Amino acid sequence: MRKPIKVHTMNTTAQIKQNLISRIKDSKDLNFLNALQTIFDSSEHALYQLSAEQKSSIEKGRNEIKSGKFHKNEDVISEAKQWLKKK
Repeated sequence: MRKPIKVHTMNTTAQIKQNLISRIKDSKDLNFLNALQTIFDSSEHALYQLSAEQKSSIEKGRNEIKSGKFHKNEDVISEAKQWLKKK
């Protein structure tokens, strides 16, 4: 018999892992276990294939952040609000 699923919005990673381990150990459902295996297998592969240009853009952005060339989100929102008030 399947254990009832308890839904908690404040689960910690450790609690979720323990719950999953317990459910996997107790399961006799081959379809369920195969589905989990498929999920784990697919999560180990890159979900997105990036082009060389995309990878270059990401690297450029990371370097800009490292060198301090960025704006804080709060500052951008504040500036946008001020700009909109002038309109």
